[in-house]
Amino acid sequence: MTSTTTLPTVPAPAGVTERFDPIACLDERVRHSAAPARALTGGRYIQVCGPERELLIPLGTEPLHIGRGLAAELRLDEMSVSRRHAILVPRPNGARILDDRSSNGTFVNGRAVQQAELSDGDLIAVGRVLLRYLEVS
Repeated sequence: MTSTTTLPTVPAPAGVTERFDPIACLDERVRHSAAPARALTGGRYIQVCGPERELLIPLGTEPLHIGRGLAAELRLDEMSVSRRHAILVPRPNGARILDDRSSNGTFVNGRAVQQAELSDGDLIAVGRVLLRYLEVS
């Protein structure tokens, strides 16, 4: 993928009738550190798609804790997300997602997982929030 490549959007889950903006769930510091989708450079990202815009959260080399709690680096203020929901662990060739004993489970491409290797484009569902894992060269 290059900086001129159009990113795929995250589809709405089947049967969802309520309008939901996952970007509004992002913690303010995460929202400000995220890049707009058009500012794409090489690296690994978590893509969050809202109804009017998309944000890319760059992944570093340290594990990224995802949850509703204050200790989460990717904090999602959404009641369907557990305080300690999942951990995304960067690896030399991709990343791995681990469910952190969440109440509603962690799903990759619609399948409930305790842990899973991620590939470019995989959809991750934590509660009602859909995220997409991206690898950009």
